[in-house]
Amino acid sequence: MLASSMLSRGLISSRTSSFWLRSPALVRRSTNNSTNNNAAKEAVKKSESSSAQPSVAKTSADAGSKSFAESNPFLFQLAVATTKTSAADIMVQVVVDKKKWNEIDYKRNAIFVVFGFAYLGGFQYWLMVTKFNKWFPTRTRFAALPFAEKLKDTAGMLDAVKMVVFDVCVHLPLIYFPAYYTCREIVTGTSWNPLVWMKDGCSKYWNNKDEDLLAMIKLWGPSDCVQFIMPIHLSMPFRHMVSFFWTMYVSFTRGGVEDDDKEEISNLKRRLSVSGDSA
Repeated sequence: MLASSMLSRGLISSRTSSFWLRSPALVRRSTNNSTNNNAAKEAVKKSESSSAQPSVAKTSADAGSKSFAESNPFLFQLAVATTKTSAADIMVQVVVDKKKWNEIDYKRNAIFVVFGFAYLGGFQYWLMVTKFNKWFPTRTRFAALPFAEKLKDTAGMLDAVKMVVFDVCVHLPLIYFPAYYTCREIVTGTSWNPLVWMKDGCSKYWNNKDEDLLAMIKLWGPSDCVQFIMPIHLSMPFRHMVSFFWTMYVSFTRGGVEDDDKEEISNLKRRLSVSGDSA
């Protein structure tokens, strides 16, 4: 019994000793496993961050690749509208009217600056971009299509025709011209009464309507057919480019205050000759 007891104690002692002898290896193995787990977690994080970086970089690249006109369409066309309207009038005064630079009528030029900024750059953008996108729901989609696909898009083509008709038959004759002539009265008139500005401006427009509307249809009819199938961010700058030549026409025929006097005299002579009262 004593021998067996001593033998069992020896075995337990040897097992205990061997356990503690092996325990550093277990500790090292546990430490290694923990290190490996941490390394795996770090690798996963790096993988996730590296996979996210290309998408962020792509988004930044897409934003950086856009032109100023695409990123800021309103500000771009506002600057174009104001600058080209003033430049067109100055060109007519210098080239057509043969004025020297110190003879330029800046009060007349102010008409075009105010009108270009407020109406062409402000109101016209609101009408032809903000409101047209609501009134003609296919416009944005239709404008982004390739030209060959546009020809197959019946709904888009129909909306484009509607926009042309609205511009030529409603916007230009009923809004644009009255606004332009009223703006002239604001700058050149002697009254401070807005009702007088509108009354005198519309009266002068009525006297010139036949010539003005004929010229308007000849230019803006074909131009609108191009504008309303273009991408949205290019449509207004294109309109302002065409408007540069239109502004030169308006400046030449309707720019100066004395032009109204000549027109009124011409209309009076015409009416008198028709009625048989002229000599």
